[in-house]
Amino acid sequence: MGEVLVQNIGFIGAGRVGSTLALGLSQRGYLISGIASRTPGPAEKLCQKLCAAKFCLQSQEVADTTDIVFITTPDDAIAEVCRSTGWHPGQYVIHCSGAYSADLLQSAKDFGAYTGVLHPLQSFNLQADPVKNLEGITYALEGDDQTLSVLKDMVKALGGKWIVLKPADKPSYHLAAVMASNYLVTLMKMAAQLWQTFGVPEDRAIKALMPLVRGTLSNIEKAGVTDALSGPIDRGDYGTVLKHMANLANTAPELLPVYKELGRQTVKIALDKENPNLAGIEKVSAILAN
Repeated sequence: MGEVLVQNIGFIGAGRVGSTLALGLSQRGYLISGIASRTPGPAEKLCQKLCAAKFCLQSQEVADTTDIVFITTPDDAIAEVCRSTGWHPGQYVIHCSGAYSADLLQSAKDFGAYTGVLHPLQSFNLQADPVKNLEGITYALEGDDQTLSVLKDMVKALGGKWIVLKPADKPSYHLAAVMASNYLVTLMKMAAQLWQTFGVPEDRAIKALMPLVRGTLSNIEKAGVTDALSGPIDRGDYGTVLKHMANLANTAPELLPVYKELGRQTVKIALDKENPNLAGIEKVSAILAN
């Protein structure tokens, strides 16, 4: 790990992302000196874990006393926090949204501040070790050359990798993250709901399904998406697909459109495999289309 050149960092927002970044950067040698939050409780709690950090009642106090300010509020509040705060030339103002570009920070740029984005591609849990949670992951960065240099040094210190995005890239980037993370949670909820139809409660269903999920994720990582695919669509078992659809119609009809659309997308993957069962997969495709 190289020498940390800029250490005086503040955070406006003390939720999962802000707290994890503050703790992770602190453990990697950065000085976290000021923290403010819309509700004081989370900021005060975070300051207790960071002995050098001062709890600030107003975001302006953070801006007045730090060289780098991370705005880690919910996305919809970033632009307003930035507009309502006075900045100074040469200061770095960074937000951590995966969906929005640095354009949200235009008012800070008008003051002469450097602006940019650092989005950690990770799902955060405040009970997890912040360093381990931030290590080895990818960070999406945006900014001019000077800002990118500062952000890349941080990513190196955290043990991560980075990609540099243009503003036009952000919607597709964030959508991919939502589908891979948030919608996985939704799929697990739907799967557990089906287990409840035969009397198994959600918590037990999730525990039973998790080894299957972990095995699938491991297969995707080792073999790639296409070769990781298994199951009835991969085999062309159209009878099984018909059985699934009939069951859903009786037990959870609201899930049937989701099942059919996911099935149609899965057909495309199955057809990309070596020596696919074309006849069976074509019958599956016809069933899912009706």
